[in-house]
Amino acid sequence: MDTLLNPYYLQILMFVLINAMLGISIYLTLATGQLSLGNAGFMSVGAYTSALLTLKLGLPVYLAIPAGGLAACLMAAVIGIPATRLQGIYLAIATLGFGEVVRVIILNLKLTNGALGLAGIPSLGVLIGKQLSALGYSQGLAGFSLQQLSNLSVIAILAAILAFIVFFAVRLRTSRIGRAFAAIKADEHAAEVSGVNTTNYKLLAFFLGAFVAGIAGGLAAHITFYIGPKDFSYHRAVEILLFAVFGGSNVVWGPLLGSVILTTLPEVLRSAADYRAMIYGGILVVMMIFRPQGLISEETIRYWQSRLKSSTTNEQPEPTRRSAG
Repeated sequence: MDTLLNPYYLQILMFVLINAMLGISIYLTLATGQLSLGNAGFMSVGAYTSALLTLKLGLPVYLAIPAGGLAACLMAAVIGIPATRLQGIYLAIATLGFGEVVRVIILNLKLTNGALGLAGIPSLGVLIGKQLSALGYSQGLAGFSLQQLSNLSVIAILAAILAFIVFFAVRLRTSRIGRAFAAIKADEHAAEVSGVNTTNYKLLAFFLGAFVAGIAGGLAAHITFYIGPKDFSYHRAVEILLFAVFGGSNVVWGPLLGSVILTTLPEVLRSAADYRAMIYGGILVVMMIFRPQGLISEETIRYWQSRLKSSTTNEQPEPTRRSAG
């Protein structure tokens, strides 16, 4: 048990949950067929906004993190209104440029401490530890130390936020808005002719993705104690996109699976650190050749649903028949 509750493993689990949120953020944008590479930029806006509000203004963490999400939405409005007129690779280039512009601005501002980044950010774990100590659990509880209780509490909070985001995404998919998203993704021109306001719906998907990415950025800032411009570079933008590409971008569960695998894979390959990038790229190449739709697709979901339904039907006992007379 002590091995599983090692702070290193618990922190990896925290990163898995945060990356899962980022996977959902790119899924919401891709739901309308928009190939955006700006989620790392939105994540940086949320992270720096939340960190600065707590460091400079003393705002509570539970208010600073949603404020980071709203700040990311405002930035999405700035880039989204002109960028939604673009499609395909042109939108990807524009949003990637936006992410790099945000990173360069952060790199040169005194407020953000430039290339040195922001350190000493209030940590969720430390804040929860202080609350537990005030409640009289400074020596731990039920065999768990105070640090373990704090880390497990943070994981519980992240899991609850992720569960709400996933629930929202699933419900959105089956709603009127979700059907409009699907129509735009299938054929934007046909959807527009059918009376769907494609511009508004694409902006809504853009805003939703930016808000989730901003929330994930704020949470990451208050878990890692430190953020810097290098944390939100081009590589981070591609990594977020790969969560959906690897796991499958057509269903909510695809980016979740992709984020879990791609977050834990570098840790599994730590013993082969010299060849990790090669193995990582090779797996992606194989995926693009043999499974371009990702690990999970709509056909995969329907197949396992039919298998589960058939197995449930076979397990039900047949009703006994009474003989006549």
